[in-house]
Amino acid sequence: MDIASNIKNFKEELGEGVTLVAISKTKPNEDIIAAYNAGQRIFGENKIQEMTEKQEALPQDIEWHMVGHVQRNKVKYMAPYVSLVHAVDSLKLLKELNKEAKKNNRSINCLLQIKIAEEESKFGINAAEAKEILESDAFSNFKNVKVIGLMGMATFTDDMEQVRREFSHLRNVFEDLKQDHPQLEKLSMGMSGDYKIGIECGSNMVRIGSSIFGER
Repeated sequence: MDIASNIKNFKEELGEGVTLVAISKTKPNEDIIAAYNAGQRIFGENKIQEMTEKQEALPQDIEWHMVGHVQRNKVKYMAPYVSLVHAVDSLKLLKELNKEAKKNNRSINCLLQIKIAEEESKFGINAAEAKEILESDAFSNFKNVKVIGLMGMATFTDDMEQVRREFSHLRNVFEDLKQDHPQLEKLSMGMSGDYKIGIECGSNMVRIGSSIFGER
């Protein structure tokens, strides 16, 4: 299958209720254009420098999502254009995003990354820490950053029941926080290998790379 066909098939399968983020990290601009010409407008990258180079070279109506771990000293490079930052795991990072967004006279949408996987290498915070951030005085004073949801990455495993448990836990965290914070609308969980389980567990945003662009 080619990239255009893969995009078409995913859009048909996911329907209106689930946002497709095409993960284009390490992929050349011509692959992104192939997906763009098939109607895809949301692309995810995990390195700010690579994303910025692509943003400057590619159509300006693309929505760029930063899906990787963010170093605070690099926020300024993506602040003029980034549409959504998926992996926010500290109040310090939100503070930096707010500062740089203000300089650019815009607001940046964010997702809090909840650690649901067993691997030590995965980043993220727990439910209590997320609640603490959302209800802190510091966060309430940020005018140029918005937390619009949560994201999480399941353990890299063949045990799909474990993946389901982890996604279900994230859904429960999302529902609990949403009671007091109705602005939380996006629940981003699920990648090429587990997006179907993610959607079954309540995800309304999936991050698909290899199933669109092929293996890296």
